Amino acid sequence: MATGISANRLELLQIAEAVAREKGIEKEIVIASIEEAIQKAARSRYGAEHDIRVVIDTKTGETSIKRYLTVVEDDAEIDEEDVGKIRISDARALDRDAFVGQVTDEELPPFEFGRVQTQMARQVVTGKVREAERERQFEEFKDRVGEIVNGSVKRVEYGNVIVDLGRGEGIMRRDQSIPRENFNIGDRIRCYIYDVRRETKGPQIMLSRAHGGFMAKLFAQEVPEVYDGVIEIRAVARDPGSRAKMAVVSNDSSIDPVGACVGMRGSRVQAVVAELQGEKIDIIQWNPDEATFIVNALAPAEVSKVVMDEEDERVEVVVPDEQLSLAIGRRGQNVRLASQLTGWQIDIMTETQESERRQKLFAETTALVQEALDVDEVIAQLLATEGFISVEDVAYVEPHEVASIEGFDEDTAEELQARARDFLDKEAAALDARRQELGVEDGVLEIEGVTLPMAVALGEGEVKTVEDLAGLIPDDLRGWFESKDGERVREPGILEAFGLTLDDAEALIMRARIAIGWVEAPPEPVYEEDFEVQGDEAEAGLENPEDYDLAVAEGEAQDA
Repeated sequence: MATGISANRLELLQIAEAVAREKGIEKEIVIASIEEAIQKAARSRYGAEHDIRVVIDTKTGETSIKRYLTVVEDDAEIDEEDVGKIRISDARALDRDAFVGQVTDEELPPFEFGRVQTQMARQVVTGKVREAERERQFEEFKDRVGEIVNGSVKRVEYGNVIVDLGRGEGIMRRDQSIPRENFNIGDRIRCYIYDVRRETKGPQIMLSRAHGGFMAKLFAQEVPEVYDGVIEIRAVARDPGSRAKMAVVSNDSSIDPVGACVGMRGSRVQAVVAELQGEKIDIIQWNPDEATFIVNALAPAEVSKVVMDEEDERVEVVVPDEQLSLAIGRRGQNVRLASQLTGWQIDIMTETQESERRQKLFAETTALVQEALDVDEVIAQLLATEGFISVEDVAYVEPHEVASIEGFDEDTAEELQARARDFLDKEAAALDARRQELGVEDGVLEIEGVTLPMAVALGEGEVKTVEDLAGLIPDDLRGWFESKDGERVREPGILEAFGLTLDDAEALIMRARIAIGWVEAPPEPVYEEDFEVQGDEAEAGLENPEDYDLAVAEGEAQDA
């Protein structure tokens, strides 16, 4: 490009059209980048302090370079740096209608591009075109997250596969590919777009073949009922290249979702398995009942009993002894996939283990009640059998509930409850003495929700003042999980034994912060029934005082 001005005008437009077509961007963007390049070169030639603008006519290719000046009075002081000003007399020599304050323009002559200007222009045009191309690519792919795309392998870098998508370029990182799956340059490949990010070096189209959504979309292509929405894929859990579980549900009671996805003689599922390099797929029936869904998810293992802890989203599953290895799966694969599919942490035990644990709990409860109430083993066992598993249960229930136990009467119930309360009073006194010994201040015990056993546990955890409690976070109280040597390890919290929920822990800490003035207590909610209508408001027949103020204001406005 010898000159930005002397080049054939039509040739300039043809170049712009060719670049726009090649890069898939608007011609106007290319022309705007050329204008900016010429403008930058002109400022380099005539001085960067000048307000120079370049316009290219998109129809004729005519290029104009103009310098813009502000008209000032003849007696105005203009120093050498005020290059953007022109005196009124000089301006009227060019335009007799010029006036002070007007911004006028002056046509500058064409000029030859030197080597520096040419390089500068090339950089500007290249940069602008690349930026427009990136923006076009981002706009094109940002709404395609969740789709399967076809492409060809462009190159492989350190296990990451760069895929040519035609009008864009995507990357499939090593952890998003199926293990033991190798690609060569030029191979055709199907991938799932799971993210599109706008980054400084251009949009990053993140591809995957290990994502659960990839398998779901493959089934949508193979199973018409899934594509039409008659069958929904509610959840997918994958161990890429090895095994997967998929939960499906039908919106039409006459269609079996599992059978439809499997297909006649497994034709539909086999097509997906072939694409996923032989990955074994368990298709299970989704169920709105969480316990039933968990039982289905653990298939092919049979489940005897399910005990759920909804607060911690943990579930205890009991299976027959001979089903334990099947339920856990090789290297824990079956239970791990079932946990991912359902969103619950699943703990598995055999019927023998569960029976032993139940017997141990019964024995411990019996021994505790026997010692606390100073009764024989038979009475303690009777209480435990009837569900009285703690001394508090005996002490604070209605007397007739204890008296109704076979072999007990009202006098026996009264005596047992008196002994239970006496035991609890002595235990409370011992705990309070321990609290004071640990140095836990009375203010901690005054925080709503803190019991004596909690106060002792806090003291043993070096939380001795209200300020100490206020400085904690919920995980400090409840415990948390950490990864150590690739394993998920539970770190106990100070109050873990008390089974606090996340809301309970947050509320406890917030009350401590309010108590020491770190934060303000939220205002008490005001309800409509709390208003008492009196005086002029009542006479006006208005129940809401704000309505009365509004009525008075409107009346004053009318009087005015």
